[in-house]
Amino acid sequence: MNQKIEQIRVLLDQLESDTGDIEALQFSKNYNALELPAIVSAIIDFLHPILTPYEIAIYWYLFNNSIVKTGEQFVRASTRGLSTIAKSASGQSDDLSYGVVKKTLDSLKEKNVISVVGDTNRDGTLYKVSIPDEIAGCKALMEKQLSVQVENINVHKELDFYNFQENRCKVFERDGYRCHYCQKQLTRFSATLDHIQPVSKGGDNSFDNLVTACLHCNAERGNKPVMDFVTR
Repeated sequence: MNQKIEQIRVLLDQLESDTGDIEALQFSKNYNALELPAIVSAIIDFLHPILTPYEIAIYWYLFNNSIVKTGEQFVRASTRGLSTIAKSASGQSDDLSYGVVKKTLDSLKEKNVISVVGDTNRDGTLYKVSIPDEIAGCKALMEKQLSVQVENINVHKELDFYNFQENRCKVFERDGYRCHYCQKQLTRFSATLDHIQPVSKGGDNSFDNLVTACLHCNAERGNKPVMDFVTR
C-alpha cells in the first residue's frame, strides 16, 4: 500500500514538473525585453508592498540573474552564496547570516514569489522566479488599484475634450453636429466648440462644459454669459 502511494506521489511530482516546463517554455517564447520596464514597474508597485527588505533584496538578485540576463524564469542559487548580496541589518557582520537567508527564502516560497523546481547540487538550488502577474498577493493589489482608478476617474469631467480631436468629436456627436444656439446643421469641418462657462471665468475643457457651435455664434457670444446671449 505504502509503495503504491509513493508511486502516485512520484507521478504527481513528475506531472507538476512537466507542467512547469511547459509554462517556462511559454514564458521564454513570449518574453520580449521591451516589456522589462513594465515588469519592473509592476514589481515596485505590487510586489514590494508584500515583501520585507531582505525579501526584496534576494528577489531582485534572483530576478536579475534569471529574467534580466537570460530571458528565462529559472536561476540556481545557494543559501550561502546569497549571504553576500546585502548588508546585515544587525551590524554584527557585513554579510547576511545563513539563518536569515534561509528564513527569507522560505518566506518567499510561502508567498509563491519563488518556487523550487529542481534538485540541489553544489551550485545551489534551482528556483523559478515568478513575476507579479503570477503572484496571488500582487494580483489582489492590482485588482484593488484598478477598482480605485475606475471609481475615482470621472471621464467626462477629467479628460480634455477641447484640445484633443478624438475627444472633440465626441462632443460634436453628442450634439448631432448642430449649433447649440442657432440650431444650424454643421459638419466636422464647420463645427466649433464653445465653453458654457468661459475659461477666463473658471471654466474647464470637460465634456459637460462644451457645446457645439457654428463659427458665427461662437464669435458673437465671446465670453458673454450663455443666458444673456441666448436671450438676445
